[in-house]
Amino acid sequence: MINILLTSAGRRSYIVDYFKNTNGIGKVHASNSHYSIALERADGYFISPLIYSENYIPSIINYCKENNVNAVLSLFDIDLLVLAKNKTLFENNNIKLILADPKFVEICNDKWETYKFINNLGLNTPKTYLNKEDLKHDIKEGIISYPIIMKPRWGMASMGIYKVDNDLELDVFTEKCYKDIFKSYLKYESSFTRDNAIIYQEIINGEEYGLDVLNNLDGEYIDTFAKQKIAMRSGETDLGRTSSNLLFKDVAKIISSYSKHQGILSVDCFKNDKGIFIIEMNCRISGHYPLAYLAGFNYPQLLIDWLNGKTTDRSLLTFEENIYIVKDLVPTVLHK
Repeated sequence: MINILLTSAGRRSYIVDYFKNTNGIGKVHASNSHYSIALERADGYFISPLIYSENYIPSIINYCKENNVNAVLSLFDIDLLVLAKNKTLFENNNIKLILADPKFVEICNDKWETYKFINNLGLNTPKTYLNKEDLKHDIKEGIISYPIIMKPRWGMASMGIYKVDNDLELDVFTEKCYKDIFKSYLKYESSFTRDNAIIYQEIINGEEYGLDVLNNLDGEYIDTFAKQKIAMRSGETDLGRTSSNLLFKDVAKIISSYSKHQGILSVDCFKNDKGIFIIEMNCRISGHYPLAYLAGFNYPQLLIDWLNGKTTDRSLLTFEENIYIVKDLVPTVLHK
């Protein structure tokens, strides 16, 4: 039996429920820096120190040892990098981390590194700038044109994103974006690149998709699951449609062959008549994963099976296409 800890669980109570409904599970634990609905639903929980606290990793390891937790799965981008850098410490305590190597996690969290990574693979991605003066130069030369998208280099949850239509807005929103970053939790990772904390990106028009690129625990490609994003809320898919993966498999396989990640890699992209353009990647269960789950892709059961030493059950990869799925907001009383 596998006991698992979901870190930085926040509002993702549905992920706790998905794991609790698997066969071969012992207890589903959750942690967060404050009490939340996910902790309410878990079999066990603890309030963790903040992610960048020196006590964060020791507190997780101690909780795992005290509660016989075998595996840890993060649900938050910032959490991923801190955990990945301490992978050996977890392994020395017989705790399995489900993620990618630290270097690839950093590539995913850092949107400038993501841009360079996708370019180096020869895949399509929006033209991106780290310096606004370089952007202004290329706009004058006709290489790129307004509008463009400005976003935090280490951003998430659609925080600090601005559409820019001219040079004046570029200057004003750059200052505003910096303030947004360093007044929020984005300041922690952004402090790594304080002088270059923003990226400026070409706008790609077309249909927006979220992909779940699935690898096994040996980092080997298994399958891809595609969802068209129809409506968004706070950076997550609120309404989506499950789609065929045929157009996305080749791109997914190329990324997988270099990432060697374990479990799900979330990939955001656009599709138009010029091809598929990769926008972002995240080494975790995505905000659009529930669409895949409700369509038949049972990742929690697959993961628990793998952790129990079983081979891949292809029936868990079932995926019904062309169904519309919406997230429902349900008021709930917390019993702390």
